[in-house]
Amino acid sequence: MLEQLQQTVNYIRSINDFQPEIGIILGTGLGGLVDEMEIVTAISYENIPHFPVSTVHGHQGRLIFGNLNGRRIIAMQGRFHFYEGYSPAELTFPVRVMKLLGVKLLIVSNASGGLNPDFSVGDLMFIRDHINLMPNPLIGKNDDRLGTRFPDMSEAYDKKILKTAHEVAKSLNIKVFEGVYAAVSGPTFETPAEYHYIRVIGADAVGMSTVPEVIVARHMKLPVFAVSVISDLGVKGKIHEISHEEVVDAAGKAQPLMTQIIKVLLQKDII
Repeated sequence: MLEQLQQTVNYIRSINDFQPEIGIILGTGLGGLVDEMEIVTAISYENIPHFPVSTVHGHQGRLIFGNLNGRRIIAMQGRFHFYEGYSPAELTFPVRVMKLLGVKLLIVSNASGGLNPDFSVGDLMFIRDHINLMPNPLIGKNDDRLGTRFPDMSEAYDKKILKTAHEVAKSLNIKVFEGVYAAVSGPTFETPAEYHYIRVIGADAVGMSTVPEVIVARHMKLPVFAVSVISDLGVKGKIHEISHEEVVDAAGKAQPLMTQIIKVLLQKDII
């Protein structure tokens, strides 16, 4: 894998010499943060060696390099998912590329189903921990040059940054929650029984991404901050038929609040 990673990094550096310090992965319907950036370079995934290609509506499929509130950013405008047919190692490949390009912090966003009865559609949840119900992206032979065989996950989400993010949200008068995110393979939305099960085992929200990326980031000792936009509800009495288009629409409406928080967070001492 390291050889492929180096080929990808070399290709990107041949196009521009931009040195990113923060990586951002933008989830379903959340790609609008890019509109706030001063873009230096944009590269379509399909042109990047060894890169997967987004196949899901709401994921534009571009790697964006630019500046945002004084920080040098590399942003994935669209991510990859296990349900698209990619292996866990393939869908997390871009995280390793970011690290090798010099990124010191990974910010991840997603649209998820809310399991906590206190949640409403459009709420924001900062992720403090996760439950992985997907194949682990580190299964297989380990390359010690990328990370240890058995990475510690006691602090998958950086506590210092999480605290700072709460302070930022309070200063902006934006209501946020904090909770546990469960990752499932998809692509089906959960049955009522599955929602109930995932809630019982300790999750506040459920989605089809994020956790593999976080595991790989921590494998390479890259700190992580993550936020979920609650796009539908898996709470008894509030479950109804949901479509991907509705998820995209709900995420898009909540996106400005998430963008405000991230923009101010970037101004803080987080790296």
